[in-house]
Amino acid sequence: MRIWLDGALRDVDDATVSVLDHGLTVGDGVFETLKAERGRAFALTRHLERLTRSARGLGLPDPDLDAVRRACAAVLEAEPVEHGRLRITYTGGVAPLGSDRGDAGTTLIAAVAASPRRPDTTAVITVPFVRNERSAVAGLKTTSYAENVVALAAAHRAGASEALLANTVGRLCEGTGSNVFVVLDGELHTPPLESGCLPGITRALVVDWAGAKETDLPLEALEQAEEVFLTSSLRDAQAVVRLDGRDIATGPGPVTAEVMRIFGMKAGADIDP
Repeated sequence: MRIWLDGALRDVDDATVSVLDHGLTVGDGVFETLKAERGRAFALTRHLERLTRSARGLGLPDPDLDAVRRACAAVLEAEPVEHGRLRITYTGGVAPLGSDRGDAGTTLIAAVAASPRRPDTTAVITVPFVRNERSAVAGLKTTSYAENVVALAAAHRAGASEALLANTVGRLCEGTGSNVFVVLDGELHTPPLESGCLPGITRALVVDWAGAKETDLPLEALEQAEEVFLTSSLRDAQAVVRLDGRDIATGPGPVTAEVMRIFGMKAGADIDP
């Protein structure tokens, strides 16, 4: 594997960052995960805009987006996967051992690896942990991901691929690495950004392309919904057929299937919508 690190392609064994990098010591960094197909990144412009918003939210300098584009192009050329995950990581760089930032400059990493295509259906669980919709980092894609690691591990132990969370007031929020949509009385809904969920790239495209409504919903909407599906950069749209160990569907429902069709058609027609 070849990885872009601070201006150059490097072999994976040589692509090392300092043990004092603030992204490592305190999670002071942001990242993006993009779908890579046949050497091209999907929705790159939207992802770079969100990378900048996340960096600003942490108080980091704006990333040099031309440099990020060069980094992505270089690793995609070096690792031309048929289908994979492109990861951009941008951190505060070398800093003191503590929360104070240093002045050594930021760290930029880009890497790509092959990833299997997702199945059309999956199982999820709900977990007792919550998203803090009033957090200073709510809605930012930061490298402080330990909460997600813990929740996702719980999902895997239960035979599920994702864990869904409420926020602090019991409203439906998101998954550890996905947004959630529900069909209620035939209408498509997803939690609003005010719930504390990440402003997902695929979420935004589904809202635009399929006409989903952003609706404040209780966690119990998952039990009441006729259909449930997840969205993310690598899932696209994926139907939920098991919830907390209970079968809720046998396959994608009619609304989910139509979303999957629309998304596949429009995404196939424009690599950078």
